[in-house]
Amino acid sequence: MKAKIFVSFKEGVLDPQGKTIKNTIVSLGYRVVEEVRQGKYFELTLNDLPREKAEELVKEIARKILTNPIIEEFRYQIE
Repeated sequence: MKAKIFVSFKEGVLDPQGKTIKNTIVSLGYRVVEEVRQGKYFELTLNDLPREKAEELVKEIARKILTNPIIEEFRYQIE
């Protein structure tokens, strides 16, 4: 079973790296890009668990280890 965890800044938190990326994209001629928000991606391979337990585990790991809950949020998919 795989869990994919996507971490990004909360709305309203400044993202200087995203702004730098956006400026580079625009300077290369892609002027239709209005905003870039960068984030992190994690992929966990889990032992065979019931889906409910896997979801609890993924949420706990994401909250305690993979994110800074003050400025970041996460979403996940389990496959």
